[in-house]
Amino acid sequence: MFNLRKAVNAIREEELSGWLFYNIHHRDIVADLILGIDKGKVNTRPWVYIVPAHGMPVKIVNAIESEVLDELPGREIVYGSREDFLKALGEAAEPGHSYAAQFSAWDPEISFLDHGTAGVLKAKGFNLVSAENLILKFSGLLDDAGMESHEKAGKILYEIVNTVWSKIFNVFLTGKKVCEGDVRQWILKMFDDEGLITESAPIVAAGRNSSNPHYMLIDGGIQLKRDTIVQFDIWARLKSSGAVYADISWVGYLGSEVPEEMERLFNAVKSARDETVNFIAEGLEKQSGVTGADADRKSREVLIKAGYEDYIRHRTGHSIGTEVHGFGINLDSVEFPDERNILNGSCFSVEPGVYLPKYGMRTEIDVYIKKDKIYVSGGKPQEKLLHL
Repeated sequence: MFNLRKAVNAIREEELSGWLFYNIHHRDIVADLILGIDKGKVNTRPWVYIVPAHGMPVKIVNAIESEVLDELPGREIVYGSREDFLKALGEAAEPGHSYAAQFSAWDPEISFLDHGTAGVLKAKGFNLVSAENLILKFSGLLDDAGMESHEKAGKILYEIVNTVWSKIFNVFLTGKKVCEGDVRQWILKMFDDEGLITESAPIVAAGRNSSNPHYMLIDGGIQLKRDTIVQFDIWARLKSSGAVYADISWVGYLGSEVPEEMERLFNAVKSARDETVNFIAEGLEKQSGVTGADADRKSREVLIKAGYEDYIRHRTGHSIGTEVHGFGINLDSVEFPDERNILNGSCFSVEPGVYLPKYGMRTEIDVYIKKDKIYVSGGKPQEKLLHL
């Protein structure tokens, strides 16, 4: 359900005149998420919802889909033609006033307003600015209930990792064959048994496949073989409405004695993970302000010092919310540099990775910020490579 008061407060904090939402074919997933629009509702015609800093919201809807915004408060304008639509926009606009909309010069993950529509809105008198800070404050920060659901999911994921490794150990003891796809099915079955859901299947990447951070197996995947690396990346949330995801990565060696070069690599990514968490904690304690980009730079500094600069392939972490990749702070200074300060309520992964040609490693934990302190959720982070 849309929280109008929360939206108005965020608009006023940013000293804006309002927040403009536009959608067609449910293309703007942020608008649907924030306004609570059911994805099953027909949306073949444009609708506009304007939340002003002061006064009544305005709904502009097409005559054949006039019910699409029925659950939202506000004065309704129904249009039947393009001419009527443009007239309604002109009536709703307050020239010279600034309205936030879903676009960003640096974050394509929240850029949904198309160029053509943006031009029409500007021509009708809307001065548009990015809604990136409003989205952060509205959808990128967890409340206590969100943190609790995140913690519960995280604890289950940690238990699942332990169970999966035990199953692999037992299979290797018996000499049976096990493939990446078999392990993935074990995990999905455990999700179902534990009351978790996920938007996509987990990653189980063995041997050379572990050097691809977004590996997707074909058919059943390859067989897990002795003396190779296997990477697990699993994410899920509780089935309850509004539940928040947890997302963790562990890595194991399918042998009894870990080679020195693999031990060295794991220690490097672990150090990057832990030093990043400490860096954020110190910044919060000093109240000096620490950004997502700052945290990413710290992680890269550790990996570069260890000699792995050429093998870093992604940012250090992403926001987590009711979507596994949420709409809050990302730990990123290279791909989509996030120079926003980490705030109370922020929840994100810390997952430095190094990807050599023959294998890769990533250790991922989740953290959230509460009362200016950083908390690692779910369980104790991986400290050593799993091994048989």
